[in-house]
Amino acid sequence: MAFYQQEPFYNPRIPFTGSIQGGLQEGKSIIVSGRVLPGANRFHVNLQCGSRQGTDIALHFNPRYDNGPGYIVTNTYQHSWGTEERKYQALFPTGYPFTLQILVGRISYKISVNGNHIMEYNHRIPFHMVDTIVVDGMVEVNSIAFQNPAPSFPQPGFPGVIPANPTFQPQYAYPVGYTMPSVPSAPAYTIPYKALINGGLRPGKNISIQGVVNPQPHRFSFNLRHRSGVAFHYNPRFDENLVVCNTLTGERWGSEERQRAMPFHKGQPFQVIISCNPHHYNVFVNGKQTQTYQHRYTKLDDIDILEICGDVSLSSVVV
Repeated sequence: MAFYQQEPFYNPRIPFTGSIQGGLQEGKSIIVSGRVLPGANRFHVNLQCGSRQGTDIALHFNPRYDNGPGYIVTNTYQHSWGTEERKYQALFPTGYPFTLQILVGRISYKISVNGNHIMEYNHRIPFHMVDTIVVDGMVEVNSIAFQNPAPSFPQPGFPGVIPANPTFQPQYAYPVGYTMPSVPSAPAYTIPYKALINGGLRPGKNISIQGVVNPQPHRFSFNLRHRSGVAFHYNPRFDENLVVCNTLTGERWGSEERQRAMPFHKGQPFQVIISCNPHHYNVFVNGKQTQTYQHRYTKLDDIDILEICGDVSLSSVVV
């Protein structure tokens, strides 16, 4: 069975304060997707020990724009502010979207931006004391999602699979900051797999899929279905080394949209997030945006089935 995972916060009003259910644990990730507002001077994401004013702040992550194109300040508040750590790199351009991931490690937070590891911040306050996230400043947020540590299982049936590891290094083709799922020897999900999307889709809704590509794959697909067809067909094809997106209306497929860059690897784990926006879907693979697909079927609340089939094994699906 899939482990419990906290539902994301969608389109929160800024300033925002939200509870982290169950607090932080080693291997847990927090993913903030949003956009820096044009003309921004600064914004921040805080991991706090409570929601009251003046409470301790374990991690203060604070992009600022008062000195050139931007830099990042990190710090901890424990009765008073500690010593700042700064990174002079413009990683959050004003007016542009971003995905920030904070992975809880044993001795530090591992921080990634748009799929790239940028820094580690050593714990000054024990992470198990953190139970609140705060976002404030000149930023808009689409979602704040939570990814629990993936359970560890023996993997005799999956040669070449890399297990979940909070200290995973980028030489293995994935950036630090992404908790890749382990796969049980007896898969938790049967392929083909179907899940009900309660209430259908809506702007701001994210679907998270974790799994492993089979060692000798041909094709697999993720389908967002409604009663009379498929609103979004996402179809990596290893036999052609490309990804196809399309829509099925009745019994007729539309024109294919083909992307030659293949973001998946044989025998390797993946995390896919399909984000529903007012006019299109965004697809993120291992933290990097790989696809934008305009809605051809626009009755979003009619789209109420996720279907997964083909040459993959699944470890977690959150709809």
